Amino acid sequence: MKNFVYNKLVRDKIPAIIRRNGGIPSIAPLSAKRFLQELKKKLFEEGKELADAKGKEMVREELSDVLEVLQGIASAKKISWKAVLKKQKEKNVARGGFKKRIFLRSVKE
Repeated sequence: MKNFVYNKLVRDKIPAIIRRNGGIPSIAPLSAKRFLQELKKKLFEEGKELADAKGKEMVREELSDVLEVLQGIASAKKISWKAVLKKQKEKNVARGGFKKRIFLRSVKE
């Protein structure tokens, strides 16, 4: 039997899915500190997958993965998702969103 090394955070049901498919996962629980570190690494992984995504369905899938990781980070830091959305709205009011597609080339001072 081949051994594939991943050493990464995975979703809760992945070990059961691996077992159901005949694999034998080697898993370990993470401390709160390590969990947060791994979530941040996962955000970069999912962000890259989003950047590489082609087509609406693939983009939707990767956006859902990024959202899951963001919600996990908020939860790990004991920040309610409601508070995150409130801050997003405040920043949108103060600085705007990205609807106008503005690309800042430079600033002369």
